[in-house]
Amino acid sequence: MSLNRRQFLWLSGLSACSVIGWDIKKRFLTTSETSHQEIPLTDHAIAAVPSPQPLFRFITIGDTGTGETGQYDVANAMFRYYQNNPFQVVTLLGDNIYTNGEIEKINAVFEKPYQPLLKENVKFYACLGNHDIRTENGDRQVTYPLFNMKGRYYSFQYDPVEFFVLDANQNADWENQMPWLENQLQKSQSPWKIVYSHFPIYSSGLYGVNEELINRLTPLFKKYKVQLYMNGHEHDYERTKPIEGTTYLTTGIGGAPIRSVGRSEWTATSASTLGFTAIEIYADHLIIRAIDPEDQVFDEGMIKLHESL
Repeated sequence: MSLNRRQFLWLSGLSACSVIGWDIKKRFLTTSETSHQEIPLTDHAIAAVPSPQPLFRFITIGDTGTGETGQYDVANAMFRYYQNNPFQVVTLLGDNIYTNGEIEKINAVFEKPYQPLLKENVKFYACLGNHDIRTENGDRQVTYPLFNMKGRYYSFQYDPVEFFVLDANQNADWENQMPWLENQLQKSQSPWKIVYSHFPIYSSGLYGVNEELINRLTPLFKKYKVQLYMNGHEHDYERTKPIEGTTYLTTGIGGAPIRSVGRSEWTATSASTLGFTAIEIYADHLIIRAIDPEDQVFDEGMIKLHESL
């Protein structure tokens, strides 16, 4: 069967889009790079197709607040990434101040390492980790202006995504927090819903699977189609395959000493390295990129908006 010129061009366009790939060890990070893969990409560059600018981009990091070399290395890499890929928001996944949440250390463990980003008016939105509540139950972190916390649990929105920030510590007020969370998820009009706290739900690291949080939270994630849950606490990186429509992302690699991590049947990628995670939101998908202090992408994956529908 012969093809006319219009049919040939249309089929050629489909073919080009289906063979996207990168050499992730050598490429320069730009806003034109996206992935259409569910798993980490290979080292074989096949083709590159320019993509539109994301609707929203943010960074997520956890277990940052050591004030030591590793934290500064990650912070410097974040700023280098910002210079080529500007972002508006950083979500802090807890343990913001080691070892006991002393607000007196805030300059060394937050203001100084992230000063270049703060000068660019990048906003940080924190949650409380187990180390943060050791002093005054973390109350002074909740009221610290640059953490932008509206309370121990709160929500905030940047179109087209809404974030729901939880306190999952042992003394968390679940009696009030759970009805609040369901109400917020139910009334949310945002197509993208992202929940985060300090503590993992599905993990192949030191702490493993958290049955209590599975029982508390995952039914709501499924009911209200939460696409992504993020956490720290584990000093490693792990991205799961979608579990009943939700991807679980552990990225506690912002500065604390790294620990080893294994793999589970639901693991897409796991790694033991310092770094940060950049997330780009598009109309119908988001891209997750994990980046080490040497600016190398060591994981890349995609979540489609309607996977859980």
